This record gives sequence, structure tokens and C-alpha cells, in this order.
Amino acid sequence: MRKVTTSLPTLRGRLLRAHVSLAEGAVVGRIFNAKAAPVDTPWMWTLAFGHHENRTPTHGYEPTREAAMAAFAKSWRRES
Repeated sequence: MRKVTTSLPTLRGRLLRAHVSLAEGAVVGRIFNAKAAPVDTPWMWTLAFGHHENRTPTHGYEPTREAAMAAFAKSWRRES
């Protein structure tokens, strides 16, 4: 997996600064600082639609970007 930082459009037309994870050239998930998140866990990670199969959890919130990256990687590598 390779990580890149990019700006992504949101539903409201704004740009979201996100860390995108790539596997074999395909976007497989995102890690970003969510505006609406549980207290003390502003970093959200999520697997992209189409990459959920046999993986759980598919998203979550973490206190730091590094923790979100670790949780994302753990979910990505988990195949039941």
C-alpha cells in the first residue's frame, strides 16, 4: 500500500484534505480530520466502497493520524 495526500471534493463542494491509501493504483481508503467526530477522536479512517468484503471494521475514529493509519492498516490486512 502507498499513501498520498490529496484534496478531495465533498458533497457540499468544498475540498477535503485527506490521506489516501492506494493498493495497486486503486484508492482503497481515506484518512482525514473529520469535522463531525466523537470527542477526542477527530481522525476518521474508512475503507473505500468496494473494498469492504471480508474486512471488519470498515471505518473508525482515532485520536491521532498515526493511530488512524495503524487502524486502517490492521483492517486492510484482516481477511476473514
